[in-house]
Amino acid sequence: MNLFEVYNQYEIDLTIGSGSKLSDSKGNEYIDFYGGHGVVSIGHCHPHYVESIESQLKRLGFYSNAVQNGLQKKLANKLCELSGYNDYNLFLCNSGAEANENALKIAGFHTGKKKVIAMKGAFHGRTGGALAVTDNAALASSFNADHEVVFIDLNNIMALKNHLQKGNVAVVIIEGIQGVNGVYEPTSEFLNKARELCDEFDALMILDEVQSGYGRSGLFFAHQYSGLKADIITIAKGMGNGFPVAGVLIHPNIKAKKGMLGTTFGGNHLACAAALAVLEVIEKESLIGNARKVGDDLMLKLSKLEGVKSVRGKGLMIGIDLHNMAEIRKVLLKNYGFFTGSSGANTLRLLPPLNISQALADEFVEALTTVIGGSQS
Repeated sequence: MNLFEVYNQYEIDLTIGSGSKLSDSKGNEYIDFYGGHGVVSIGHCHPHYVESIESQLKRLGFYSNAVQNGLQKKLANKLCELSGYNDYNLFLCNSGAEANENALKIAGFHTGKKKVIAMKGAFHGRTGGALAVTDNAALASSFNADHEVVFIDLNNIMALKNHLQKGNVAVVIIEGIQGVNGVYEPTSEFLNKARELCDEFDALMILDEVQSGYGRSGLFFAHQYSGLKADIITIAKGMGNGFPVAGVLIHPNIKAKKGMLGTTFGGNHLACAAALAVLEVIEKESLIGNARKVGDDLMLKLSKLEGVKSVRGKGLMIGIDLHNMAEIRKVLLKNYGFFTGSSGANTLRLLPPLNISQALADEFVEALTTVIGGSQS
């Protein structure tokens, strides 16, 4: 039997990881500046993370949500404490797409309306509803058609108001930072006006922090730079450091009803153990502060490089506009061992673990400086 080949892949079989370092089956070594799409938040095989999962597995690996699981409440309390969303409720699931699906469903239940306003360039996942609010028609099949979604330009307050005042809008969904579209941010003015308009026209506001959350931006959530609170926040990627776990933070005014949502695997014992370990490491090792400090320094140094057209982002979610991005990315991997990502046609995307060292960040800048120089000669 063959795999269903839907991925463009490097011919690299990674077998070992430690911190920000990786090795493949041939013994080649790499430095991880992409974290598997921003998933690896506390580094590969962090000792506390490994011990937490091993310890839980020796007690109980899984049971469904048909029974109580004290780890879920412990996780919810720790998450709300560190994020500042102390009075919100948590629904646990398995992936960012699933978190967004449930968030959109909650908005429909709560408002009784169906229209969604999303942003151009948005990416919220590949499942039915999440894909409907993802601005990429090439990813959709006929199965994903006919959702009532309108896309507006990010930061266009007038367009947002015009659509909201037409009525029947259940929710506005916005990424804390657009990851796939080039690492573009909503402005504080736009987010705060969106908050005001959603309240005025009885619509909910979802902040998708699947990629930009969990300390990656230098705050727990990227939207917290704007000083507002969303009705619903979706989280995933960095939440489990590689273990599949995701969640939806929900405003206390939105009431739960038995059977409203459900999942077999969401919030299972191993997932909670992994997610708790991540939060404990983030707190104990001050990784949010490290993301801000190293990220700010990295962005400053990158912005000064000849050949870099623009640098965007917050903390350790960084986009670098380059003339020959695809080729530069290949050389960084082949010749220097740096895993990086792309975002849009010309943007190199960096999503390293939050505990990346200043020394490795400087090493990346040196490598990029050399590669850019070579690409321009």
